[in-house]
Amino acid sequence: MPPALLVVEPDIVIRLAVAAYLRECGYAVTEAGTTDEATALLKSGTKIDVAMIDVEATGELDGFGLAQWMRANAPAHAPAKIVLTSGIHRTAKDAACLCEEGPTLHKPYDHQNLERHIRELLAR
Repeated sequence: MPPALLVVEPDIVIRLAVAAYLRECGYAVTEAGTTDEATALLKSGTKIDVAMIDVEATGELDGFGLAQWMRANAPAHAPAKIVLTSGIHRTAKDAACLCEEGPTLHKPYDHQNLERHIRELLAR
């Protein structure tokens, strides 16, 4: 079974492009346009290995809030790795404690670098 990724991105053009690329790389990708959609998916028991969350995602929570919610509510036996994304450099620095290996991926990001980063996270 391929690794399961959750892409939480409010910009539909970016979300569709990233999700399509990651599917081509062999990942099982679930998409959410808001943090509310993401939390509903996670509460329903959808298995996620890596969550890629835009820090400016909207909903009851922002991207930071969703990352914190995921940390607090993750099953102990299978917590998802988190990759926060941002187009704002200062915001990206604030994310350091909420995601694995570095604060975030900065937009615009190269799809190949994104896939390599996810592969490295999954290998740990």
